[in-house]
Amino acid sequence: VQLVESGGGLVQPGGSLRLSCAASGFTFSSYAMGWFRQAPGKEREFVAAITGSGIITYYSDSVKGRFAISRDNAKTTVYLQMNSLKPEDTAVYYCAANRRYDRNYAEYDYWGQGTQVTVSS
Repeated sequence: VQLVESGGGLVQPGGSLRLSCAASGFTFSSYAMGWFRQAPGKEREFVAAITGSGIITYYSDSVKGRFAISRDNAKTTVYLQMNSLKPEDTAVYYCAANRRYDRNYAEYDYWGQGTQVTVSS
């Protein structure tokens, strides 16, 4: 199993980034996919999740209305479009796979290595 994130970087406040997570080694469409983030000195927190079919999405209150999660099951890839970025969005962003949706990171089976997102002027 492999999850590989990409698309992180440095962006100014108010800017946008699109993260991608390419998955392999498991039946992608059978798994819910989640994005989590971890800032220095803080616990890993839930950002967004999407069901295997892509029909239902979930967001934390802190990103609702600014971020959008989507997936392409044909490409076995999940995306996180991040708009109106704020300095408090700075963190390492991880994608993860689980048999079903959950906001608890401890429930997820597979993890990527993470990609750094820094929001700063």
